Amino acid sequence: MRRRTGLAIAGAVALTWGEWLNWRWSRTLVGSSGGASEAVVVLGYRNPQPTANFINRRRVRAGVRSAAADKARDTRVIFSGGATSGNAAEAQLLADYAKSVREFDGTVLLEDQSATTWENITYVIPLLEDVERIKIVSQPAHALKARAYLRRQRPDLAERLVRADDYRPGEWMVAKPLLALYGLWTLRGLKTDERKISL
Repeated sequence: MRRRTGLAIAGAVALTWGEWLNWRWSRTLVGSSGGASEAVVVLGYRNPQPTANFINRRRVRAGVRSAAADKARDTRVIFSGGATSGNAAEAQLLADYAKSVREFDGTVLLEDQSATTWENITYVIPLLEDVERIKIVSQPAHALKARAYLRRQRPDLAERLVRADDYRPGEWMVAKPLLALYGLWTLRGLKTDERKISL
């Protein structure tokens, strides 16, 4: 009985910790920039199959709801990611899923050359110059890393970053402790000032 209780407490602590870290990352390096035009940048994930995989489908869903969240008059969704394993570019797979399955009929742009998160940001910058708000969509840790990269490459554009709708309480809750552990490892190169939460 004590062992079960201990396991239940440990499980609850892990779930709470994972939830908290993902919540925190979703609110780091973002502001409250206003404006009528916005870009929602959806980052692709390795996709060796000919259709969007589970992770990419989740990112598209978050991207579509991020585009709808603030009812901006002029919103473009930018799908970012090059080809993996000789297949179609991740950006194209994301766009195909958004249009055919999620029935997204808004403005879509593709960035289909990047192979890393740094390159995702480098190659989308020309598509961000004329918007007033920028949302980056992925898992919270990965989106934070991308926001930090935008801040390093173009601090002026980073001032336009706002929260995307890629974190929701309870969504993917069982996976969040693992995502949190992986996130801590991937974010180890961030500087102290790139980890400060924005409330």
